[in-house]
Amino acid sequence: MTSATAVEVRDLTRSYGERKALGGISFDVQAGEIFALLGPNGGGKTTLLRILSTLLPPSAGRAAVFGLDVVREPGAVRRKIGVVFQSQHVDGKLTPAENLRHHGHLYGMRGRELRERIGESLDRFGLADRHADLVETLSGGLRRRLELAKGLLHRPGLLLLDEPSTGLDPGARRDLWDHLSRLRGQNNITILLSTHLLDEAERCDRLAILHRGEIVAVGSADSLKKEIGGEVILIEARTPERLCEQLREKFSVDPSVVGGKVRFEHPRGHAFIPQLVEAFPGEIQSVMVSEPTLEDVFLHRTGHQFWEEMPSPRQG
Repeated sequence: MTSATAVEVRDLTRSYGERKALGGISFDVQAGEIFALLGPNGGGKTTLLRILSTLLPPSAGRAAVFGLDVVREPGAVRRKIGVVFQSQHVDGKLTPAENLRHHGHLYGMRGRELRERIGESLDRFGLADRHADLVETLSGGLRRRLELAKGLLHRPGLLLLDEPSTGLDPGARRDLWDHLSRLRGQNNITILLSTHLLDEAERCDRLAILHRGEIVAVGSADSLKKEIGGEVILIEARTPERLCEQLREKFSVDPSVVGGKVRFEHPRGHAFIPQLVEAFPGEIQSVMVSEPTLEDVFLHRTGHQFWEEMPSPRQG
């Protein structure tokens, strides 16, 4: 592991009985990066973060944080990381300052050093004027800020975030990302987050796409979208399956039916539309051309729609 590598994962596996949550994954996160683990819920993201935060041992393989093995050196790893879980881990019956004070005690901080860090944290995250209010009276966005302040109180080199935007309205989400960008810029902290939100992954320097416990792609959002090979064309047709066959025969493209619509990629999709509509009069009801998205990358790599893989509310 080089000095520029914050996280190294090699052939990591985790099974729960016969179910394999992680199937031998490998990737690196460079120091100072904002790196996303993108995938539908149930894809293995939270399991991976629990291993990296030393809460769960892997079944096989290796993971290291700043060169420290998460299994053999868990105490040293914990001093290097801050963790913000998806569910709330602040005490609603305490004030923000009290929450930070108790958290600081866990890291051996006392006296003047702790008081100064609490003051700095409250100022940084816009909580100074609410420092004496009970946490249960704060909005979801302010509570998420407090979670970040708590995770960063001991000045870790790596911040692990599990679905950081959960429960936040759009304004609070923008506020959260402003804070994360400032953290990286001012403190050169490495941020590794899990998300099922495509636009959130777009904000990161690089991402790994997880699907059913496997990594199917790693890279920047732009580099991954360039794999698609052109613009994406979606056609609403009277007989989608029949139109797919005709498109293969006439234009040598590789269409498929996705969500009831015909989908394929073309290097010059916008210029191809008139030719397409003229070739199939009466069959095509509507056409949409768009630049590739991360959802298209997921479909390209897995053969499945991203949102098809998300569990229903009843499934959690």
